[in-house]
Amino acid sequence: MKGLPRGGPFLLVAALLAGGALATPDGKRNVTLHARDGSTVVIGQVTFTPQPDGSAHFALTMDHARFGDHFLSMREFKCLPGGTEILCHVPYPYAQPGTVRDGDLAWLEHALLFMFKKPSEFGAKLWNGVYWSLKPEGQGWVGTPQAVDLNLISAPPDKPGPPFRKPLRDDMPADARWFVRLTID
Repeated sequence: MKGLPRGGPFLLVAALLAGGALATPDGKRNVTLHARDGSTVVIGQVTFTPQPDGSAHFALTMDHARFGDHFLSMREFKCLPGGTEILCHVPYPYAQPGTVRDGDLAWLEHALLFMFKKPSEFGAKLWNGVYWSLKPEGQGWVGTPQAVDLNLISAPPDKPGPPFRKPLRDDMPADARWFVRLTID
């Protein structure tokens, strides 16, 4: 193609195929929950370290000062009150690589598992799991809540890789949860 620098056609095609996807993430980003009433809570930070293979290692640090301690079903959970429900972080309990790549944020999504319950209910309601499906937006990501049954991870997964693949997640109505969105930016 006349007028393009060497490799120009390849770079043009690569840019078009990327479709606005973010480059390999780098640095520290805030993790924020957005409530139905417009309020926000910064619940932690994720630090990305680019790797030579084009992936990025991530380290999620939750701000436990924002959470309350709840002893549910013989286990301590870090939970946030929100309107008519409580949202509890459920750390993924098995070894995972802690990596993301362009178009594959599954391990980060698994690090951000939650469950919800009403304040009047006793015990952990693991079938009320919340999986934040992340999509690129601007210089960060926006997570929309999907329903999962966290009982699936009560035993180690049979197959390698993230267990909550798309067929095991259900979309939720936009206002089903008190916290309607999660952002990383």
